[in-house]
Amino acid sequence: MLENKLTIHTLGPSGTNCEKAASKWFLDKKLEGNVVLHPTLEAAVENIGDSDSDLLLGCAVYPDLHNIVFKNLPKLKLVDSFIMPTIDMVLASRGQQELNTFATHPAPASLVTHLEAVFVNSNAAAAAFCAEGGADACITTATAAENNKLTILKSFGPVPMCFTVHSTHNFQGQGVN
Repeated sequence: MLENKLTIHTLGPSGTNCEKAASKWFLDKKLEGNVVLHPTLEAAVENIGDSDSDLLLGCAVYPDLHNIVFKNLPKLKLVDSFIMPTIDMVLASRGQQELNTFATHPAPASLVTHLEAVFVNSNAAAAAFCAEGGADACITTATAAENNKLTILKSFGPVPMCFTVHSTHNFQGQGVN
Protein backbone atom coordinates (compact mmCIF):
# COMPACT_ATOMS: atom_id res chain seq x y z
CA MET A 1 0.00 0.00 0.00
CA LEU A 2 1.20 3.50 -0.75
CA GLU A 3 2.17 5.61 2.24
CA ASN A 4 1.47 8.91 0.49
CA LYS A 5 -1.64 9.78 -1.47
CA LEU A 6 -0.91 9.86 -5.19
CA THR A 7 -0.86 13.14 -7.05
CA ILE A 8 -1.15 13.39 -10.82
CA HIS A 9 0.33 16.58 -12.25
CA THR A 10 -1.13 17.49 -15.64
CA LEU A 11 -2.22 20.25 -17.99
CA GLY A 12 -4.75 22.82 -16.77
CA PRO A 13 -6.70 24.94 -16.22
CA SER A 14 -9.81 23.04 -15.21
CA GLY A 15 -11.72 21.62 -18.16
CA THR A 16 -8.85 20.05 -20.08
CA ASN A 17 -8.92 16.55 -21.51
CA CYS A 18 -5.84 15.83 -19.38
CA GLU A 19 -7.79 16.64 -16.21
CA LYS A 20 -10.57 14.27 -17.31
CA ALA A 21 -8.00 11.58 -18.19
CA ALA A 22 -6.29 11.89 -14.79
CA SER A 23 -9.61 11.38 -12.99
CA LYS A 24 -10.41 8.40 -15.24
CA TRP A 25 -7.00 6.87 -14.55
CA PHE A 26 -7.61 6.99 -10.79
CA LEU A 27 -11.06 5.40 -11.24
CA ASP A 28 -9.78 2.68 -13.57
CA LYS A 29 -6.92 1.81 -11.20
CA LYS A 30 -9.24 1.98 -8.16
CA LEU A 31 -6.83 4.42 -6.53
CA GLU A 32 -7.43 7.62 -4.63
CA GLY A 33 -5.46 10.71 -5.37
CA ASN A 34 -5.28 14.36 -6.26
CA VAL A 35 -5.08 16.03 -9.63
CA VAL A 36 -2.93 19.17 -9.75
CA LEU A 37 -3.27 21.36 -12.82
CA HIS A 38 -0.39 23.34 -14.33
CA PRO A 39 -0.21 25.87 -17.17
CA THR A 40 2.03 23.51 -19.19
CA LEU A 41 3.30 19.94 -18.86
CA GLU A 42 6.80 21.38 -18.61
CA ALA A 43 5.72 23.29 -15.47
CA ALA A 44 4.15 20.09 -14.15
CA VAL A 45 7.46 18.23 -14.48
CA GLU A 46 9.22 20.96 -12.49
CA ASN A 47 6.81 20.36 -9.60
CA ILE A 48 7.38 16.62 -9.37
CA GLY A 49 10.93 16.57 -8.02
CA ASP A 50 12.09 13.18 -6.75
CA SER A 51 8.76 12.33 -5.14
CA ASP A 52 7.69 8.75 -4.61
CA SER A 53 3.98 9.67 -4.90
CA ASP A 54 3.80 12.12 -7.83
CA LEU A 55 2.92 11.19 -11.40
CA LEU A 56 2.80 13.14 -14.66
CA LEU A 57 -0.06 12.57 -17.08
CA GLY A 58 0.42 13.81 -20.63
CA CYS A 59 -1.42 13.59 -23.90
CA ALA A 60 0.39 11.70 -26.65
CA VAL A 61 -0.25 14.54 -29.11
CA TYR A 62 1.14 17.21 -26.78
CA PRO A 63 3.59 18.93 -29.14
CA ASP A 64 6.64 18.62 -26.89
CA LEU A 65 5.93 15.35 -25.10
CA HIS A 66 8.99 13.84 -26.76
CA ASN A 67 11.16 16.59 -25.23
CA ILE A 68 9.60 16.05 -21.82
CA VAL A 69 10.38 12.34 -22.03
CA PHE A 70 13.95 12.58 -23.32
CA LYS A 71 15.05 15.65 -21.33
CA ASN A 72 13.85 13.98 -18.14
CA LEU A 73 15.14 10.41 -18.65
CA PRO A 74 17.23 10.55 -15.47
CA LYS A 75 14.15 11.66 -13.51
CA LEU A 76 11.03 10.14 -15.14
CA LYS A 77 9.96 6.85 -16.66
CA LEU A 78 6.86 5.93 -18.66
CA VAL A 79 4.73 3.56 -16.56
CA ASP A 80 1.32 3.45 -18.25
CA SER A 81 -0.75 4.60 -21.19
CA PHE A 82 -4.41 4.33 -22.12
CA ILE A 83 -6.89 5.52 -24.73
CA MET A 84 -9.85 7.68 -23.78
CA PRO A 85 -12.19 9.67 -25.99
CA THR A 86 -11.68 13.37 -25.45
CA ILE A 87 -14.45 15.71 -24.47
CA ASP A 88 -16.12 16.84 -27.73
CA MET A 89 -13.70 19.15 -29.52
CA VAL A 90 -15.41 22.25 -30.88
CA LEU A 91 -14.91 25.52 -32.71
CA ALA A 92 -16.60 28.18 -30.59
CA SER A 93 -16.93 31.96 -30.48
CA ARG A 94 -18.51 34.74 -28.47
CA GLY A 95 -21.34 34.78 -31.02
CA GLN A 96 -20.08 37.47 -33.38
CA GLN A 97 -20.42 37.04 -37.15
CA GLU A 98 -16.96 38.08 -38.33
CA LEU A 99 -14.14 35.73 -37.41
CA ASN A 100 -10.49 36.42 -38.21
CA THR A 101 -8.52 34.75 -35.39
CA PHE A 102 -8.88 31.67 -33.24
CA ALA A 103 -7.17 30.67 -30.01
CA THR A 104 -5.86 27.13 -29.89
CA HIS A 105 -3.43 24.80 -28.23
CA PRO A 106 -0.88 23.79 -30.92
CA ALA A 107 -2.10 20.16 -30.99
CA PRO A 108 -5.58 20.67 -32.55
CA ALA A 109 -4.68 23.80 -34.55
CA SER A 110 -5.02 22.02 -37.90
CA LEU A 111 -8.77 21.58 -37.33
CA VAL A 112 -9.20 25.18 -38.54
CA THR A 113 -7.39 26.39 -41.65
CA HIS A 114 -9.31 29.53 -42.63
CA LEU A 115 -8.50 31.71 -39.59
CA GLU A 116 -5.27 33.05 -38.08
CA ALA A 117 -4.15 30.96 -35.09
CA VAL A 118 -3.23 32.46 -31.73
CA PHE A 119 -1.48 29.82 -29.63
CA VAL A 120 -2.21 29.25 -25.94
CA ASN A 121 -1.22 26.52 -23.45
CA SER A 122 -4.37 24.34 -23.46
CA ASN A 123 -7.82 23.88 -24.94
CA ALA A 124 -9.38 25.25 -21.74
CA ALA A 125 -7.07 28.29 -21.88
CA ALA A 126 -8.19 28.84 -25.50
CA ALA A 127 -11.82 29.13 -24.38
CA ALA A 128 -10.95 31.60 -21.63
CA PHE A 129 -8.77 33.65 -23.99
CA CYS A 130 -11.59 33.81 -26.56
CA ALA A 131 -14.18 34.72 -23.91
CA GLU A 132 -11.94 37.59 -22.76
CA GLY A 133 -11.77 38.92 -26.35
CA GLY A 134 -8.23 37.77 -27.11
CA ALA A 135 -9.41 35.94 -30.25
CA ASP A 136 -12.60 35.81 -32.27
CA ALA A 137 -13.03 32.05 -31.86
CA CYS A 138 -11.27 29.04 -30.37
CA ILE A 139 -10.71 25.33 -30.65
CA THR A 140 -11.63 23.96 -27.25
CA THR A 141 -13.68 21.33 -25.49
CA ALA A 142 -17.47 21.53 -25.31
CA THR A 143 -17.13 21.75 -21.52
CA ALA A 144 -14.74 24.72 -21.67
CA ALA A 145 -16.95 26.44 -24.28
CA GLU A 146 -19.97 26.03 -22.02
CA ASN A 147 -18.05 27.16 -18.92
CA ASN A 148 -16.99 30.32 -20.77
CA LYS A 149 -20.47 30.94 -22.24
CA LEU A 150 -19.25 30.56 -25.83
CA THR A 151 -21.37 29.61 -28.85
CA ILE A 152 -20.42 26.33 -30.50
CA LEU A 153 -20.04 26.86 -34.24
CA LYS A 154 -18.89 23.35 -35.15
CA SER A 155 -18.39 20.12 -33.23
CA PHE A 156 -15.62 17.74 -34.23
CA GLY A 157 -16.90 15.23 -31.67
CA PRO A 158 -14.78 13.21 -29.28
CA VAL A 159 -11.33 12.14 -30.47
CA PRO A 160 -9.92 8.78 -29.35
CA MET A 161 -6.72 9.91 -27.62
CA CYS A 162 -3.75 8.24 -25.98
CA PHE A 163 -2.65 9.53 -22.58
CA THR A 164 0.67 8.65 -20.96
CA VAL A 165 1.52 8.31 -17.28
CA HIS A 166 5.06 8.91 -16.04
CA SER A 167 6.59 8.42 -12.60
CA THR A 168 9.88 9.22 -10.97
CA HIS A 169 12.40 6.43 -10.67
CA ASN A 170 11.73 6.54 -6.89
CA PHE A 171 8.03 5.74 -7.38
CA GLN A 172 6.98 2.49 -5.72
CA GLY A 173 3.24 2.52 -6.50
CA GLN A 174 1.49 -0.80 -6.67
CA GLY A 175 -0.87 -1.41 -9.56
CA VAL A 176 0.66 1.36 -11.63
CA ASN A 177 3.32 -0.39 -13.70
